[in-house]
Amino acid sequence: MNIADLTKKIDAYERLMRLDKPIGILLLLWPTLWALLIAGNGQPDWIIVIIFVTGTVLMRSAGCVMNDIADSQYDGLVERTQHRPIPNGEVSKKEAYVLAATLSLVAFGLVNLLNMLTVKLSVLALFLAITYPLTKRFFVMPQAYLGVAFGFGIPMAFAAISNNVPPVAWLLLIANVFWAIAYDTEYAMVDREDDLKIGIRSSAITFGRFDVLAVMLCYAITLALLALAGYWLLMGVAYYLGLAVAAGMAFYHYVLIKNRARANCFQAFLGNNWLGLAIFAGLAAHYLIN
Repeated sequence: MNIADLTKKIDAYERLMRLDKPIGILLLLWPTLWALLIAGNGQPDWIIVIIFVTGTVLMRSAGCVMNDIADSQYDGLVERTQHRPIPNGEVSKKEAYVLAATLSLVAFGLVNLLNMLTVKLSVLALFLAITYPLTKRFFVMPQAYLGVAFGFGIPMAFAAISNNVPPVAWLLLIANVFWAIAYDTEYAMVDREDDLKIGIRSSAITFGRFDVLAVMLCYAITLALLALAGYWLLMGVAYYLGLAVAAGMAFYHYVLIKNRARANCFQAFLGNNWLGLAIFAGLAAHYLIN
């Protein structure tokens, strides 16, 4: 293989792992960072933070590869996904399987540097990552399953730092499930017509004409649960200011999605990175002040 071919192959792998579109990594990372900050009382061990950030990138990349393997027969039929590396022949399924396995093994190797409880939870996290793509075939709300998969870094973070998973960790995980339903419904609204044609299930299809209302209700529940967590943890004003900023962003998303224009729905989806950052900033400010 010459340099030009190698460069093309690396580029195809990069796009298969979605490293050129980091929004998924960020949406997976923010809840994990919230948990690390809380579990570490504002000062988590930086070695653990580095392990989790690296592991998040690796497992998100592996998850994208697994998703594209599962969706390979459908992606070529959808306008937005027809040029992905597997349907257009740049990467074979065999190569994709090897890549997903390699990424997962490296991530598991990192987790093994932590305590046994975290290792045990990582096995369940891997199961969630592998099975999520399949839920789109039979589950009317795969976005809820995605929320559990994307939020499982929360109990793992508490386990890694304190060697236990307190009730507040599960409350944060539930909040993340509703957040994922909100942002991934915005994403699914972009693909609704294509999904209906090929028989893929999504929350946007399930909610139907109540999709916008459902998104906003999920945002409201997310913020209410995070406020409850803050009350439980005796958070100060800075944390609630972060939630207020996040609430303002959620309302802006309503402005974007109310007419269901594809471009605006996708813009709202991307904007959830800033919503997650606002919550993290509120947490960080609380611990800096206190």
